[in-house]
Amino acid sequence: MSDGTPADLFLDAAIGLLRRVRAEESGAIAAAGTLLADTVESGGRLFAFGAGHSSLAAQDVVYRAGGLALMNLLAVPGVVGVDVTPAVLGSALERVDGLASAVLDSSPLREGDALVIISLSGRNALPVEMALHARALGIKVIGVTSVAYATETASRHSSGTFLKDHCDVVLDSKIAVGDAELTLDTVQAPFAPASTVVTSALMQSVLATAAAILADRGVEPPLLRSGNVDGGHEWNARIMEKYGDRIFYHH
Repeated sequence: MSDGTPADLFLDAAIGLLRRVRAEESGAIAAAGTLLADTVESGGRLFAFGAGHSSLAAQDVVYRAGGLALMNLLAVPGVVGVDVTPAVLGSALERVDGLASAVLDSSPLREGDALVIISLSGRNALPVEMALHARALGIKVIGVTSVAYATETASRHSSGTFLKDHCDVVLDSKIAVGDAELTLDTVQAPFAPASTVVTSALMQSVLATAAAILADRGVEPPLLRSGNVDGGHEWNARIMEKYGDRIFYHH
């Protein structure tokens, strides 16, 4: 590792990844934003899913001030995050065949909706099966993943495929296999993961694109406002009433 504090080096690495995403994924971001805008305009609903730490970026766009009110979290019990004990159970459930299909079949998702599936490696059974089954149901799928895993690791799904192979749009986070940006001679393992920073930025970029596209089409983007600004609660109440049948975290 070159000169500089670990904090400086991590921030430089994160900035470098964000610059790569801006330069290399602009077309995919535009496509994903258009897909979400099309879904909103046609009366569809929006959902986001991620397992483990990938769920953080999904949760970040649900019921979020400045975000689209129609984005719902598709939660799978036991895999959303480290709130489950033992935490390793979530990792184990990601590898269980059949779980994703059961979740989708009992969820509100239906033909014409859009589902964002976030999985850094994209190799486990859960995200792969979820994308496969969702598309079979007529649901549009946006995958947010690191494409590097598809060339440097083996799939854990019975098909031998990755999340990226079953998406209408793929957003590549550019994260290296292992998700650790720093090394030090005094530290035995690589450290400092950047996937959450980059994936959250990708998600917000896509939603910002969708909102702008809707506005350009003359459609009011169903955005939420902060409850900590004057008029925020009244604004949100109007949005909730107007789109209540497409919002599932409010009931």
